[in-house]
Amino acid sequence: MNIDFCGVSGADYLSEMKLSRRISKSRMTSTNNQRVDVVRARPTVLLIAGFGDDSSMFAGLLETTLADAYDLLAIDLPGFGAPRLQSETTLKLLGEFVSAKAKEVGAEIVIAHSVASIIASLAANEPNSPITTILSLEGNITAEDAYFSGSAADYDDPDTFRSVFLTRLEEMSKSQPMIARYLQVVSQADPIALWQLGNDAHRFSSKQVPGEVLVSAANVTYLYNPDNCAKSSLDWLKKNPVKQVKLDNATHWKSVDQPALLAEKILSALE
Repeated sequence: MNIDFCGVSGADYLSEMKLSRRISKSRMTSTNNQRVDVVRARPTVLLIAGFGDDSSMFAGLLETTLADAYDLLAIDLPGFGAPRLQSETTLKLLGEFVSAKAKEVGAEIVIAHSVASIIASLAANEPNSPITTILSLEGNITAEDAYFSGSAADYDDPDTFRSVFLTRLEEMSKSQPMIARYLQVVSQADPIALWQLGNDAHRFSSKQVPGEVLVSAANVTYLYNPDNCAKSSLDWLKKNPVKQVKLDNATHWKSVDQPALLAEKILSALE
């Protein structure tokens, strides 16, 4: 099994990518019925965390059957575990970043959480992008899904937004223990990147329907717990023929609280 957590540090990134490409052995029967070892490269899957989060949210998948079948590569986005972009942090530029990484490692499959589903859809639409399949973990499909990110538009500067957002998460963590990990990770995110991305997610969702962009970009499977979703998003799912997988009783961070179940559902979706 294999999972890599990669920040971006210039030339070191490519060497990390090369190290992440693992091979697995399978037994095959030759034409004369002799058993021989065959070396087969496992498909690489990119894993992209949602708003303010980083690659650590996918650590639980390490001990699952998904890691036995695929070479899992969880990447840190610029500003969120990796150095912030020199230009403004936008969905489009992060999409270009993901597309470039997919090309470097030959990844056709992306697992994207929350707002990262928009990023993955934009990455798939980039010229010559190899991305053909997106597994969206409760990704943004209507404006109401910008539950955390969209609130950045209510604030005029990064520091104010960061302070209010962290206070909000701290209060939520008192009744929702799963939020405590997210709070810790968000506190380490670049404040400017966090604010800029949140504002851009708000703008994006006000001008178009994220779900429509998502399903037009690739083969999509939407994995979700209905209890976590806005009514507008549930209505959208009823009206649109996107492949859907329900995970009852899972939190919004299902790769953290139910990684084995999530891995099982992803494997089934990829069959």
